[in-house]
Order: sequence, then C-alpha cells, then structure tokens
Amino acid sequence: MNNNTYLGTIARAIVSLGTGLKTTLREFFTPKVTEQYPENRKTLVLSDRFRGRLVMPHDDEGRNKCVACGLCQMACPNGTIHIESETVTTDDGKKKKQLVSYEYNLGSCIFCQLCTNSCPHDAITFDQEFENAVFDRAKLIMKLNK
Repeated sequence: MNNNTYLGTIARAIVSLGTGLKTTLREFFTPKVTEQYPENRKTLVLSDRFRGRLVMPHDDEGRNKCVACGLCQMACPNGTIHIESETVTTDDGKKKKQLVSYEYNLGSCIFCQLCTNSCPHDAITFDQEFENAVFDRAKLIMKLNK
C-alpha cells in the first residue's frame, strides 16, 4: 500500500497510536515506588552522591582541616563562599594563614560541588540534610567554622 494514499495515512496513524498505547500500558502495569516523605523521615535513605548542605567537619577539640587557602571561594561560580583569613606567626617564626571566618550562603548555592572538589584538604563536604526551607533569607547564610 502506498503511504501517500488515504488508506496509507490511516495505516500509519493506527501504527503510531498502537506504539503510544503500548508504551502507556507498559508504564501502567510497572510497579510504582512512592516515598511517603513526612512519615518516613527516620528510615529515608538517600544516595551517597546526594548534595545537601555544605558542612565543615570538626574533630572532638573543635578544629577543622581548613587552611584558608581560598581555592573553594575561587572555584565557586556564583560567590556563595566568603573566606576571611589572617596571617599569624607561629612559634617557629614561620608565617601561616589562619581561618577567621567561613561564610556559606545556602540560598545562592547551586550545589555544583566545585568547592569540595577543589579543596586539597577535604575540609568541606556535602551532608544529607535537605530540609532547608526558612522564612528569612538571612538564616540561609551560615558560618561553618564555629
């Protein structure tokens, strides 16, 4: 049958309709996975690759691994990280940078992970926290080196 005829056009339409119905029916009968979010907070398992909120891990004495090099601040594409550092003289007479303030603006972060990839000391990581809704944007600016 010629595809340019009236009956050929009808045949192509029926084949196209059958393809769409086949896809629809296949998806209709596949089992669905629905997370009952507010009820399953305690058992909710997120992927290890999930990027939640940026954190700076501290040890038991309150120290972090940040050396205030500023690489994360330079790698951030939209300036969500602001680092303040000072130069101090150690007991050996060497000059060393020391972290004064590490501010992170969660409201403008695009979670690209360029900051964590650029950190040579693994001083910052993303955690699994994803509930970040607030009424005041000022609460989204966090000081990580507490």
